[in-house]
Amino acid sequence: MPDSPAVTVALACHNADRLPSIRAAIDSVHRQSHRPADIVVAVDHNAALSAVLRAEFRSVVVVDNDGANRGASGTRNVAAARARTPLIAFLDDDEIAAPTWLERLVAPFHDPSVVGTGGRYRPVWNRRRPFWFPDEFGWVVGAHHRGMPTTAARVRNVWAGSMAVRHDVFRSVGGFRTDFGKVGDVSRPEDTDLCIRMAAAGRGHWLFVPQSIVDHEVPPSRATLRYFAGRCYAEGVGKIEMRAALGDGDALGDERTYVTRTIPLALARNIATGRLDRAATMALGIACAAAGAASASWATKRTGAPRPRTRMSGSA
Repeated sequence: MPDSPAVTVALACHNADRLPSIRAAIDSVHRQSHRPADIVVAVDHNAALSAVLRAEFRSVVVVDNDGANRGASGTRNVAAARARTPLIAFLDDDEIAAPTWLERLVAPFHDPSVVGTGGRYRPVWNRRRPFWFPDEFGWVVGAHHRGMPTTAARVRNVWAGSMAVRHDVFRSVGGFRTDFGKVGDVSRPEDTDLCIRMAAAGRGHWLFVPQSIVDHEVPPSRATLRYFAGRCYAEGVGKIEMRAALGDGDALGDERTYVTRTIPLALARNIATGRLDRAATMALGIACAAAGAASASWATKRTGAPRPRTRMSGSA
């Protein structure tokens, strides 16, 4: 695609136990039909892993996130700070990009009103998908879920593991918020927050491109009801905290549509087809998300909205 803007692929990682997955992710980027100008891998506070990656991948720029901003947000910002291209694409270390992933992801940027794009996640279950897992809750394990667009469409947000952004708009908002996101086992919707801020700053919109595909590994630890319930609770907490930080009472319009339209239709369908197990799981998920939202709302009222920090780690 000679007419497409140059793009840097940024990948964040931290855990040496994921080295086989990291290798597979990097190899998948090397096989892209649209070759990136650079591949930058940022390693979060793990010098040993950095050394291994530098030795194995001479054509990849490996940088260290050794500052105060630990976690996915800060580490992605460190990788993005090394980019010198008009576009930056993000890929996670537990994903394998299809050969046309990048080509499809950058194609919409011929439209100047597009500030970012996102692709489709296909779940790759390391253990058989649980019989009780509902199609509408694919987001729990980082996967495309029923109800999402099936053709290219404007959306409020996409997910950071398969995302391309205009570099100038990304930098103008300070990148991912470094006090809000995934650190260890704590997960927050840093990608949704970024999308909302970038759309406002760039006076543009995001585009979901389902033809841009990554395969996302789902480990056995995520195939349990306990994980399902905890992830739903965390989503409820994170979305309320995000709304408070943005100061935008209308920030959760997509979530209201999901709860008032997508879920009732899915419940009716599962009950009608005798899938009471999935219907019950959906009810559990909504209840856990509501409990998380209620807890965060109470905490926010008591302590005040969190103050966002938007300076990009690793930037000048």
